[in-house]
Amino acid sequence: MYDWLNALPKAELHLHLEGSLEPELLFALAERNRIALPWNDVEALRAAYAFNNLQEFLDLYYRGADVLRTEQDFYDLTWAYLLKCKAQNVVHVEPFFDPQTHTDRGIPFEVVMRGIKAALVDGEKRLGISHGLILAFLRHLPEEQAFQTLEQAMPFRDAFIGVGLDSSEQGFPPRLFERVFAKARSEGLHAVAHAGEEGPPEYIWEALDLLKIVRIDHGVRASEDKRLMQRIIDEQIPLTVCPLSNTKLCVFEHMGQHNILDMLERGVKVTVNSDDPAYFGGYVTENFMALHEGLGMSEEQAKRLAQNSLDARLA
Repeated sequence: MYDWLNALPKAELHLHLEGSLEPELLFALAERNRIALPWNDVEALRAAYAFNNLQEFLDLYYRGADVLRTEQDFYDLTWAYLLKCKAQNVVHVEPFFDPQTHTDRGIPFEVVMRGIKAALVDGEKRLGISHGLILAFLRHLPEEQAFQTLEQAMPFRDAFIGVGLDSSEQGFPPRLFERVFAKARSEGLHAVAHAGEEGPPEYIWEALDLLKIVRIDHGVRASEDKRLMQRIIDEQIPLTVCPLSNTKLCVFEHMGQHNILDMLERGVKVTVNSDDPAYFGGYVTENFMALHEGLGMSEEQAKRLAQNSLDARLA
């Protein structure tokens, strides 16, 4: 089944580039940039990947991202991810990047953007993987900082297709970012947002009604609200679901509890994605395989999920 799933043409719509930083590359970049790490080796770092919640993961995620310093680092990070995509027949990607994670460390915005974009362009030319890049705002930081990030990004407007909202969900509702999303939309950018992973269904309502998002990242808690579910079905609003991430971060205790196939059968346009694969145990094919093993996903369901991802592209 793995080989069949791997050969299925797929798009990935929920991937944080910084979350694809594998331990081996992390250590190589740390050595290149002469950065001391708190882990002795790759095995010790992997052993640290035991998370009880989203915040514990984010603490490690931001610590790992500190090794990214130069344009070449960001190129190498993105290129390594694209090679994984090529091996798994992921034909289109719309990855997120978190500029504030880097500009807050003193890394110029243009260093981040140029490295990532160069790799994406090479990926299209050399690997045949099309792309659309999404700039994500960190919701645990004030909206004013998001405005500053958007302003920094505008000289590179042609390099990305939309804006998103990620980081710690609890306590940071989408309504806090209504103004900056309005500004981004006025510039012709698509809007997406993380909502309904750890946060309640109300956050999904806010993201739809206030941020005017066209795609929901995660969204698994929508099933707790019948009226919300009906709206998502009626309007065919895509959900970019990340099964391995959801179980790793204890949104569901185990894959057998996941609701993605139930939502699929109810008519929700759900898609399968890897989120932060270096930390959560696998890329897109591994997430499909987890659904087959944990939920008994059929080939017919897998085809629908893959087609949903291709249909839900913004670029």
